[in-house]
Amino acid sequence: MKPASARSLRPLLRLHGLRIARDRTTILHGLDWTVQRGQHWVILGPNGAGKSSLLASLTGYLTPSGGDIEVLGRRFGHCDWRELRQHIGLVGAGMQRLIEPDTTAFETVLGGYRAMLNPWGSFPALAHRRARRLLATVGLTAAAGRPWLQTSEGERQRSMLARAQMARPALLILDEPCAGLDPVAREAFLTSLTKMAGTRTGPGLVLVTHHVEEIIPGFTHALLLRAGRILAAGPLASTLTSANLSATFDTPVRLTRAAGRYRLQL
Repeated sequence: MKPASARSLRPLLRLHGLRIARDRTTILHGLDWTVQRGQHWVILGPNGAGKSSLLASLTGYLTPSGGDIEVLGRRFGHCDWRELRQHIGLVGAGMQRLIEPDTTAFETVLGGYRAMLNPWGSFPALAHRRARRLLATVGLTAAAGRPWLQTSEGERQRSMLARAQMARPALLILDEPCAGLDPVAREAFLTSLTKMAGTRTGPGLVLVTHHVEEIIPGFTHALLLRAGRILAAGPLASTLTSANLSATFDTPVRLTRAAGRYRLQL
């Protein structure tokens, strides 16, 4: 195994010819994609584009049918992906349902130190201090002792964002994190995410969404998927265009931008 210093010079993520097939159906058709350190990517595409399968393959829950996956300098099939997952943060709306009703917001964040959703046992003092700091960064200090059952959807999702940072991941994957949030809760979550994207020492971000309105300042690149193929990938300015999005969603759309935020019109 190469030393950590050598791995740190490699891209955060690299796919070469990634193919996913189940039975006689091909879900992903030979994807090539590289995420360099310091980049923050958004993945856009309609339902059925292959976004969920792509994320499942990146986190080792879906075995490729062909091609190569390299994450944090390690190649799928040549290392223990369970250990590698400890260096990948994951935030998704579905994770909230796995938290026990009496688990507090603080305990939820603390559990991220050991990749536990409902923590038990003792944790070192440094983990307690970090959990408190992360709760403060997402504006949840006052809700730290509140049981999960008594927190709002927005508070839960911000708790999960703080939890994902506990182990200081090099890569943070956000799988439609704003799904189910009302407009106020969504903006509070995106404000927390904006702060993270602006931190030089923070993780590389990969955001999967259906909504261009959720692409906050700080994201640098975009990947557009349709029917398991990459239609466009690269810097936001050249990739996120009306023409490319029209092709991605197979509908004429117009992309506008104001005050650093995007909007899509049919």
